Amino acid sequence: MTVPLASTPVIVTHDLRKSYGPKEVVRGLNLRVGRGEVFGFLGPNGAGKSTTVKMLLGLVRPTSGQLQVLGGSPDNPAVRARLGFLPEQFRFQTWMTGDEFLTFHGQLAGLRSAEIRARVPQVLERVGLAGRGGERLEGYSKGMLQRAGLASALLARPELVFLDEPTSALDPIGRIEVRRIIEDLRGEGVSVFLNSHLLAEVEQVCDHVAFVRQGQVLRQGRLSEVMGGDLRVRVELDTAPPATLNILRSFGPILSQQAQPAGTVTLEVGLNSESQVPELARRLLDSGAQLYALTPLRPELEDIFLELVGQSGEAAPAPTNAPEAAHA
Repeated sequence: MTVPLASTPVIVTHDLRKSYGPKEVVRGLNLRVGRGEVFGFLGPNGAGKSTTVKMLLGLVRPTSGQLQVLGGSPDNPAVRARLGFLPEQFRFQTWMTGDEFLTFHGQLAGLRSAEIRARVPQVLERVGLAGRGGERLEGYSKGMLQRAGLASALLARPELVFLDEPTSALDPIGRIEVRRIIEDLRGEGVSVFLNSHLLAEVEQVCDHVAFVRQGQVLRQGRLSEVMGGDLRVRVELDTAPPATLNILRSFGPILSQQAQPAGTVTLEVGLNSESQVPELARRLLDSGAQLYALTPLRPELEDIFLELVGQSGEAAPAPTNAPEAAHA
């Protein structure tokens, strides 16, 4: 039986470990990243994220364990040619122009001269550097250098792109543009492995996430599932007579009730599923209640991050709700 290409993972690791002398940096890491998805890799500094990425790129050899990238080994040049990488600490040849820099990287990637000539202006435009390729990199701002690095990561049309803090040097407009690029890549079937401290951006673009601390996965899964616990809604009404309270209680417990200065009343109600929200609104309106607002409330990704990895990354609960998570 042939497995559909879209269902085959682009990254699989099993009990992946990396030690430097007596220090174990990555401890039994298990990951699975699907094709065409944006995968967020989240953890505090020192969690082993950079070492993991280096192993997935074939830049560092694991001490033990197994890993597959695009169905093969990252040591295979044919596999590495299908990868793109934007490191957080990028160091470029600043005496080169943008065009020269990308031409050089195109040659390293094995692209033909004609394809390089066609691709360089395309990727410069895509990252917001159209018309700037003739300028030397030494004259680029840090944000422009980051855009140039992103252009080099996309130059060879990779199937899997590793982005390490891709928006750290960008202003809000630049961050929106990079977010759109990531969404476009997903639409083109390109897989993106994203390491970012900007959790609000992760929340906006990622399909799956993994939380890692001290080289171990604490939790991973679909973002909607990770964020799905403790669903509440805030309901603002003109009044809350017993009949209205009974309607609310039929959907879940009333967690709080507070009168507002405007004369309205705000209540928070626990729900089992987001699918209950439209029916709750309909029942309230059918009862004659004046409904001013009905707002679903979810825990912030930052709250979940802090709950799992701890405020400083020094303490966190044991791995939970992670069937694929590693255990030391």
